Amino acid sequence: MSSELVLNSDGGVYHLNLHPEELADTVIVVGDPGRVSQISGYFDRIELKRSNREIVTHTGFLNGKRLTVMSTGMGTDNIDIVMNELDALVSFDLKNRVLKEKPGHLNIIRLGTSGALQPDIDVNSFVMSRYALGFDGLMYFYDIPEGIIIEDLGEQFRNHVQWSNLLPHVYGVEGSMKLAEKFQSAEFYQGITATAPGFYGPQGRVMRLGLRFPEINERMQSFEYKGVKLSNYEMETSALYGLGGAFGHDMLTVCVAIANRATGDFSSDYHKSVRKLVEIVLEKLTSE
Repeated sequence: MSSELVLNSDGGVYHLNLHPEELADTVIVVGDPGRVSQISGYFDRIELKRSNREIVTHTGFLNGKRLTVMSTGMGTDNIDIVMNELDALVSFDLKNRVLKEKPGHLNIIRLGTSGALQPDIDVNSFVMSRYALGFDGLMYFYDIPEGIIIEDLGEQFRNHVQWSNLLPHVYGVEGSMKLAEKFQSAEFYQGITATAPGFYGPQGRVMRLGLRFPEINERMQSFEYKGVKLSNYEMETSALYGLGGAFGHDMLTVCVAIANRATGDFSSDYHKSVRKLVEIVLEKLTSE
């Protein structure tokens, strides 16, 4: 088991470099390590600062509520590490490396940036991911509980865009209804997020190399599921929802649309919008 659940010499989980008591039950995850201090700067008190590689963690209090902010780096491969180790912190007896009789529960909110796919989503708008489509294939490495992967969402999407068998098998997953209701407001466009395994070719960008399937983005714009349209591209949410759902945690992604892929627009100052989103997220998380 020591090569499965890897611990550091002090007993903390390997990549996060954390012990269970250093983690709050509500965790804000961000891609950029620099964004951690931006968020924790709003805290009334910070009790922990820890960093290891691209993973930076601050735990503290705001308005009496204990929160953890953690950077994950970019991509579903990093989310695979972070989600498994977050779950290990609350669900395992680390000293004996055994699963607890009653695994713990986390509320995990991803606060990030993304590229809008619908022409009516203005840059600097806020998007809530009700569902995610995983282009990464990560969840098929796991034997997960039935119902976590929404089979008809993935199938309908693959048929709609004429998805090639040469590409990873797309899967659909859903965010937390509980957290979605908490963040429900006119400030958020609710949509389906496409999680790509890269920033350039997998999201339809052309640099030196051309695209083998250049028509996918245009076909994506007309896709919807249960009245919800495909709203934006990013690189983490499918793994967050898939793994988090399999573990029994609640997860939600909210992003700033810093670009619009349909119109070609890009925000001239998305940092201001990110600050506003941070303030909205913190207010909603501490208003209980």
